[in-house]
Amino acid sequence: IKVLTIMNIKIITVGKLKEDYLKAGIAEYTKRLSRFAKTTIIELADEKTPDKASEAQNQQILMKEGARIQEKIGARDFVIVLAIEGKQFPSEAFAQKLADVTLAGYSDITFIIGGSLGLDPTIKQRANMKMSFGLLTLPHQLMRLVLVEQIYRAFMIQQGSPYHK
Repeated sequence: IKVLTIMNIKIITVGKLKEDYLKAGIAEYTKRLSRFAKTTIIELADEKTPDKASEAQNQQILMKEGARIQEKIGARDFVIVLAIEGKQFPSEAFAQKLADVTLAGYSDITFIIGGSLGLDPTIKQRANMKMSFGLLTLPHQLMRLVLVEQIYRAFMIQQGSPYHK
């Protein structure tokens, strides 16, 4: 008998999603993902960043956002932060990584997308893995859609589906 563990995927993001076309795309991939995982997206408030903010002000903002993020991370979550300095994966390797995480006994995977200033160092330290989607700077809202699609793609690759081709 094959026991199917339902995977829980949590995406923690800083900032509100405003664009309807992005909301629609994210809703579509979240719906598709529901075959494989329970997906929750948690939007946290971002701090207002003053124009020409000092380094100290930026650090304060990151700390406040970091504290909000920390409250949403479970003690047993496998945490993947999206960070420019993270490891880049081809889609197949990302699919394998998610499979390996599940095999290692994790049923809760949490992805974190920071705000416009990035992520507080404490959040990066908590991460089990840092992941990058390349050196391009993408709007954080668009990154959500790209991430949800890539998670869906990873499950389709694991299923041997032609979706990936």
